[in-house]
Amino acid sequence: MTVREILKMGDPRLLRTAQPVTDFDSDALHLLVTDLLDTMRAANGAGLAAPQIGVDLQVVIFGSFERNPRYPDRPVVPPTVLINPTITPLGDAEESDWEGCLSVPGLRGLVPRWTHIRYTGFDQYGDAIDRTVEGFHARVVQHECDHLWGKLYPMRMRDFSQFGYTEVLFPDIAANEDD
Repeated sequence: MTVREILKMGDPRLLRTAQPVTDFDSDALHLLVTDLLDTMRAANGAGLAAPQIGVDLQVVIFGSFERNPRYPDRPVVPPTVLINPTITPLGDAEESDWEGCLSVPGLRGLVPRWTHIRYTGFDQYGDAIDRTVEGFHARVVQHECDHLWGKLYPMRMRDFSQFGYTEVLFPDIAANEDD
């Protein structure tokens, strides 16, 4: 198991636009996916993007087979490796909900996201992915893909009065935060 360091907000590498993957089903890509999974699980993450561990590639992982202790009241999102993604909103409807981020430890903010999206891309073998999702699944995908375009969730917030420390806002889940 290889747990990589997760870059924190303020590191300029988190603000770059990641490069598309061109070499699928390679040893290097499989190793990156394994490192992302190990790191995400060790931190109780709902997802993780390659730029968060300093790798400048369009690779995100998200989901699990069980409830996430950092988001105990949210539905399970299927485990997914998503490479070179494209997100298309299906309608104008947005919903604001609380988000945290492994690169912004100990904080949560109310973030607007499209409610219903279609996302496409590839898995690590180069097989196409094309899904239409809504709710928490859509939120997780948008959050992780933002990392590929140099955005952190506070950059999406519209009201900073709805931004604060997890231990204050959500004391019941604060023990599950990785900081």
